[in-house]
Amino acid sequence: MEKAGRYAFIAGIVVAVIAGVSSPSWAPGTLAILGVIVGLLNVTTEETHGFLLAAIGLMMTTTAIEAIPAVGEAAAPFVVNIVSFIGAAVFVVAIKTLIGVTKN
Repeated sequence: MEKAGRYAFIAGIVVAVIAGVSSPSWAPGTLAILGVIVGLLNVTTEETHGFLLAAIGLMMTTTAIEAIPAVGEAAAPFVVNIVSFIGAAVFVVAIKTLIGVTKN
């Protein structure tokens, strides 16, 4: 299972880059599915805090990078797709965390 999560993460990054160049219609759904897989299989309880903190930083980067005139236009499609991918993983990890907190 560990390898499946690792491959899902790599595939998500690859799909995000491809979608940043060509914007295929299948990319958002694929990114969401891969993000859910990553959230379920890759992020352990010990990694939750760091993962959620890094995701917040990444999501803030999306807004900041769009403000840079030349770089923002070129990088925005890639960053937005990566945030879409990671956003699905964040959702799963946050729900898992909330369930864990309410059990204790």
